Parts: sequence; C-alpha cells; structure tokens
Amino acid sequence: MRKFRGVFLKNANEIALMREANRIVLKILQGMEEEVRPDTPTMRFEEIAQDLCKSFRVKPAFQGYNGFPYALCCSVNEEIVHGFPSTDRRLREGDIVSFDMGVIVEGLHGDAARTYPVGNISGEAGKLLRVTAEALEAGVAEAREGNNLRDICMAVQKKAEAAELGIIKRFVGHGVGLRLHEKPEIPNFVGPSTPDLPLQAGMVLAIEPMFSLGSWEVTILDDGWTAITKDKSLSAHFEHSVLVGTDGPAILDC
Repeated sequence: MRKFRGVFLKNANEIALMREANRIVLKILQGMEEEVRPDTPTMRFEEIAQDLCKSFRVKPAFQGYNGFPYALCCSVNEEIVHGFPSTDRRLREGDIVSFDMGVIVEGLHGDAARTYPVGNISGEAGKLLRVTAEALEAGVAEAREGNNLRDICMAVQKKAEAAELGIIKRFVGHGVGLRLHEKPEIPNFVGPSTPDLPLQAGMVLAIEPMFSLGSWEVTILDDGWTAITKDKSLSAHFEHSVLVGTDGPAILDC
C-alpha cells in the first residue's frame, strides 16, 4: 500500500478484498430491503444484518466503532445517520428508512448505504430519494484519475441545489480501506475547507450524499449518536464505495 498526499492507494490484493467486503454489504442491504414494509420493527433489520454477517463469517464494521452498539445504522424519516434499531419503533406507511452497513474482510472494509420507501410515499419524499441517488451517481462519475476531489463534491452539490434540497454539511464521505474512515474527507459541497486533491488510481472513496427536504442543520439525540434534521424534515442517505481506476470509477458494492 502506497500513499499520495496522505491518502492510501490500494494494491490489487487489497482491492480484491474490498470488492468481497462490499459484495457482502450489498447482499446484506438486499436482505434488509426485502423486509421493508409497514409494521416491521426496525430491530428486525439489525437481526438480519447480524445473521448475514455470521453466515458470511465477517465482522460488522460499525459495532464497537467508537462505542457504537449495533451492526447497522438504521435511520427513519428525519434521522439522517447513526440511528439505532429498536424493538419499539415500527415502520409506517409513508416512512423512508436508511440503512448504512459495513463489514470487514481480512482487515479491509466495505461500506455502503441506501434509503428505501416504506409502502407508498409522498411526492416530495420520492423526489428526495431520487435526487439523492442521482447525486451519488453524479459524484461517482467524477471519481476518475486526472480529476480533482472537488469535482466529486461539486457534482453532488449541483444536484441538491438544482432540486432545492438541503445539503447536510456536518457529515461527509471519506476514504476507506484498512480503516473505516481514512483520508480524504469528501464533503457534499465545495467550500474553503474542501480538499484540493488530484485523484489517483488506487484510491477507494466512500461517496455519500445526505440531503434533506429542509434545513442542513443537525441535532444529535440523547443517545449520543442519532443525528436528525433540526427542523425535523425528511432526510435521505445513499453511499457507494468507489475505486478510482485507470479506466474510470468502479463501484465496489454492486
């Protein structure tokens, strides 16, 4: 493994392990998606995540990370990220639910997130999911050798602004590899602190737009983890782990 401006460049063996880790993450997300329906307790998704980690013989990446107690981040409606699954909270018709999942395969991390509709959702909620997913794809398209990290951030920002959605600024994407969070940070907008970083083949970037129907401001609940929009507006979260390759970007969780 080499470094470029503090960012780890992955070799072929590390990339292969990260492909496997992200393949497993995708299988877990698909398993949870099948159970997304009204009246499902959100703890059911934690059970699925734990069971599939055991089946694939991998370690959940989030459980125990800085004290986080679960394998899965399960965030409903105004919850942006880091939500706790619960035996008490059940999904309702019209909700949206975000799953953020990671696993570790031989020391290498996979990390991805999706937001799903629960039954029939409002037009505004549907727009939020569609544009956030489109912003992720726009950011991924810029993750190619010869571009700059700021190209990714600007592509995501433009999608949000065109749709008049709030960009959550407190949380950002990141490099991923031997650690869950590596350099560089990847904001979903371009600002004075956005890294000016030429992209190099071998970088693996977790690109993750988080948008809201209202404010970008965030409140952390009393559990110390769950982040919600300050104005309680709906929020969506999509994430891919992306390899910057010599022939363009490659989504690892697909």
